[in-house]
Amino acid sequence: MKPNIRDIAQMAGVSPTTVSRVMNNRGYISDATRKKVNHAMKKLNYYPNDLARALFHQQTGFIGLIFPTTENPFFGELIFHIENICASLGYKVLLCNSLGRTDKEIAYLDMLQRNQVDGIIVGAHNRFIPQYTKIDLPVVAIDRYLSDKIPVVSSDNLQGGRMATQWLIDQGCRKIIHINGPGNLETPANRRRVGYEQVMRDHRYAPLTYETAESLIYKNTLETVRKMFREHPDVEGVFASDDLVAASVLSEASHLGKQGIKVVGYDGTQAVHICLPQLTTIQQPIHDIADQAVKIIIAKINGTKVKEKKEYILPVQLVQGEK
Repeated sequence: MKPNIRDIAQMAGVSPTTVSRVMNNRGYISDATRKKVNHAMKKLNYYPNDLARALFHQQTGFIGLIFPTTENPFFGELIFHIENICASLGYKVLLCNSLGRTDKEIAYLDMLQRNQVDGIIVGAHNRFIPQYTKIDLPVVAIDRYLSDKIPVVSSDNLQGGRMATQWLIDQGCRKIIHINGPGNLETPANRRRVGYEQVMRDHRYAPLTYETAESLIYKNTLETVRKMFREHPDVEGVFASDDLVAASVLSEASHLGKQGIKVVGYDGTQAVHICLPQLTTIQQPIHDIADQAVKIIIAKINGTKVKEKKEYILPVQLVQGEK
């Protein structure tokens, strides 16, 4: 039979009230009494009910994460850092993969609120979800605009787009094509395209962009890449919106025997660097993005008064691939 507070109290030689105070860290308890209670809990293999403690403290210690997928190396690495940082601060995470679907994101959002998480970090990219405008929970977005009340953390997408395009021009490329995700998404990542167009026009080159129908589906990305090569066989350089798209470009270029084409990706995850060390990419400060998002959400949860910005933009760097 599962042990209870009375069993612990009996073994420790204290009252059930004292056991409760030890478990909830409430009121004065001598070190000797605390040790006796903890020893009894360990001896009986007793684990406190986190839900009951959460109701008492009015915090669950859980932070919800809503992301499109963990398959993408960028999201995987970002979630890894978020979970690590949360754990170091005594918080646990509930991870939700929306798979790019609006209905799943809404369902997860409702579920997280029903389970009374203390806050939510959102990195999914669906549009027209009105729940975010009236949610009564601390929320932080990563690379996505949710509502006027919710702060956004992102890398310097505009500067990243400029750096990538300038590097291609410095390599001697003149016909440079940009491939990105759907342009109708309300995300700071669209500034990568703006940066690309700015530099192209500064050099009096014609910008040309291809959009993938759905960035989470590899087949769609590959179809877009193949269409680009069919319609522009003379392309010299490609700025891809992320490293997976860049990998598709490199793969198809190799298949077509195009050895001289230059490619720049975006994200700079460890996984892609190991698998494609030759890829030049714009590296996002993934750990810093995670750290900033967690700092904001914890401050909101604790009601800490800080000067909050609508958008936090972190610097990027160009990492040149190995030759």
